[in-house]
Amino acid sequence: MKAKVYFTRTITPDKVVEAYEKLGIQLPGKVAVKVHSGEKGNQNYLTPEFWRPAVEKVNGTIVECNTAYGDAAGGVRDNTESHWKLMEEHGWTKYFNVDLMDGEGPDVIWSVKNGKVLKENHVGKNILNYDSMLVLAHFKGHPMGGYGGALKQLSIGCASRAGKALIHSAGVTDDRFETWQKHADSTVFPEAMADAAMSVVEHFRDRIAFINVMKNLSVDCDCCEVAEDPCMRDIGILASLDPVAIDQACIDLVISSDDQGKDHFMERVNSRNGIHTIEAAAELGYGTREYELIEF
Repeated sequence: MKAKVYFTRTITPDKVVEAYEKLGIQLPGKVAVKVHSGEKGNQNYLTPEFWRPAVEKVNGTIVECNTAYGDAAGGVRDNTESHWKLMEEHGWTKYFNVDLMDGEGPDVIWSVKNGKVLKENHVGKNILNYDSMLVLAHFKGHPMGGYGGALKQLSIGCASRAGKALIHSAGVTDDRFETWQKHADSTVFPEAMADAAMSVVEHFRDRIAFINVMKNLSVDCDCCEVAEDPCMRDIGILASLDPVAIDQACIDLVISSDDQGKDHFMERVNSRNGIHTIEAAAELGYGTREYELIEF
């Protein structure tokens, strides 16, 4: 059966709310709203003002986790103290309740049954405090994953600092101080992301929804302190209950675009084997690449 993916070319905060409403779901209980807080210095991330109506719609709590890469990569989100400071500087705490889910350990360790690469996923322990999740993704490129969308938010986004190292190393180590990137290649890293995302989807089964915003389409992620400027014009907002379908639809919209910057964008995706994350997730069975695009 094809998944339903709702799509609008109008990008406004109110349209994000409308996209959510199209899904016909009411997320129950305490709602975790997963966003990307934006690295210090990044110019492309989507601001709390942009997301505010959607977060308020579900009466949600903004959730994030610390990063694994640390000062060597120019980031400040690798420890709780400086990450909190950045959340304040970027305005998240001004509008919302905010939870750094791995701010205080120990991590929650979920078994990954029948995973392609990972045997377990380490996530911030506070994820257990939530009954449902709204995943708000800024769709864009990514230095290692090729692209970032719903599946990245579920995997690296919800993983703790140790969990991120585990995913990036394809299950070899959860020690961020090792040179863990040498363990991963363009096949096993996407598969590790697909494995980790599966554990989060299974935890929130039928209580999770996804919105991808195709705006500020840089080849670099919001985790980059110095990101390349957008190479394509904005495309739109997508919403779905299927994380695989929504990411596939975004890739297809880039490919079908007549924008001259699409070749540069897709070179980043393809050079990192980014679509393999979608392929692997579909093979794991928690989503489908077949979808119906419903424009509104």
